[in-house]
Amino acid sequence: MKSLAYLTLVFSAVHAGLLRERQTCPQVCAASQCPAPPHACYYGQVKDICGCCVVCAAGEGEACGKRSSGHLSCGNGLRCDSGPGKAGGFHSLCVCASSGPVCGSDGRTYPSICRLRAENRRAELGETSPVFLIQRGRCDSGAQHPGSIRYKFNFIADVVDKIVPAVVHLELFQRVPFSSEDVSVSSGSGFIVSEDGWIVTNAHVLANKQRIKVELKSGVHYDAAVRDVDQKMDIALIKIDPDGPLPVLRLSQSSDLRPGEFVVAVGSPFSLQNTVTTGIVSTANRNSLELGFKDSDMDYIQTDAIINYGNSGGPLVNLDGDVIGINTLKVAAGISFAIPVDRIRQFLADSYNRQASGNSLPKKKFIGVRMVQLTPSLIRDLKEREPEFPDVSSGVYIYEVIPGTAASRGGMSDHDVIIGINGQPVHTTQEVSDAIRHSTSLFVLESHMLKLNIPEDRLQEALLDSSPLHEITLSLPCRLYESGQCAEKLTSFPMQVFLIKNKK
Repeated sequence: MKSLAYLTLVFSAVHAGLLRERQTCPQVCAASQCPAPPHACYYGQVKDICGCCVVCAAGEGEACGKRSSGHLSCGNGLRCDSGPGKAGGFHSLCVCASSGPVCGSDGRTYPSICRLRAENRRAELGETSPVFLIQRGRCDSGAQHPGSIRYKFNFIADVVDKIVPAVVHLELFQRVPFSSEDVSVSSGSGFIVSEDGWIVTNAHVLANKQRIKVELKSGVHYDAAVRDVDQKMDIALIKIDPDGPLPVLRLSQSSDLRPGEFVVAVGSPFSLQNTVTTGIVSTANRNSLELGFKDSDMDYIQTDAIINYGNSGGPLVNLDGDVIGINTLKVAAGISFAIPVDRIRQFLADSYNRQASGNSLPKKKFIGVRMVQLTPSLIRDLKEREPEFPDVSSGVYIYEVIPGTAASRGGMSDHDVIIGINGQPVHTTQEVSDAIRHSTSLFVLESHMLKLNIPEDRLQEALLDSSPLHEITLSLPCRLYESGQCAEKLTSFPMQVFLIKNKK
């Protein structure tokens, strides 16, 4: 309807202009004989060529000046400009007195302030939002015009535009005890280093997670597989299978990094994706011993760029948009650390050599159980579910034995409880994992007692007395590459796992 009304108004204005040129002025102006003033005059109202009745003013680009029938006036802000006509005569047109484009509040660029005013009148007549002047010049001039302050000094935004498409969000899932579903337990960041889907992140981001989901900037999700991990350097390499080539980040050199350089950190703190923080390099080589890491030889990049939970694994880049490190650690506000890119290069080179020789990620050694640490509340819950649950105050509860694994073949069952290893009491899943990691063959000793009521101070003594226990051997000769070759032969010593067997 608005379009139809607009066309009607345009036709009325044109028709009025033709009448102005054809009409003959009366000797006496009788205002009472004038038609009603036009309603839609986008360039304002003026007296007609006879100076008697009110008509619409000539708009920008319309004819004006002295004619055979009189004088046509331009609207407010316009002037009548003469120029050569098609037939060699002179043809006058209304032009805006103020030249140059302007930016309106509707985000559009108008060729002149007069066009903007006309649009504003049209909006008012149509009962829509008014259009007012925002700035002289094009709407995008602040960002694109070479002479603007934004164009000259908005270099951080240029870096962000370059790197963000290659930064990914990681969501980590874990199996919940007593459930077959995976739930999201943590998040992190990473960045793409190859078009076919290789992604670098921190090793600690992936620790003990059973499924990894990668989200690209476009919102597309992929499941990722872990391809290589270096726990000591805290670097990991994961792989997705994208539908097409992906944007990548270039790796710079951290060896020539200088204190005081501007840096940009991008990641997903608290799952807020593509969060950008900036800062400077505080120190290019902060020794790990200064941070209390006794078993590390890493020299970290210290920066005051804000890094929070979830930033781990994201890139730290210079003003060229090249990676200089992986955001890894926050000590306090304004004190954060990144693994230098030279270590990333070393890790990627070693990983490539392993895979080129047919040896990819060494498989993590495991016996094939999913377990959870026993807490007082969990023990109470288990006793309510299973009245014959053993009378223990600590230990590790096996809620699932994976079929086909060493634990399954050795006779371990769902709902068993581990109370000790190698004569030492066990209280946490980490103690079990550490023992498995440092063992080659496991001598699993299974207790067939339903109830075990041993005071904590006598538990170690009881564990050393293995006479009532049944022995099963589980073989774990080495950590294996995916190719099946032995990646690392382990020091062999027997590991005794003391179990309270489930009655079922």
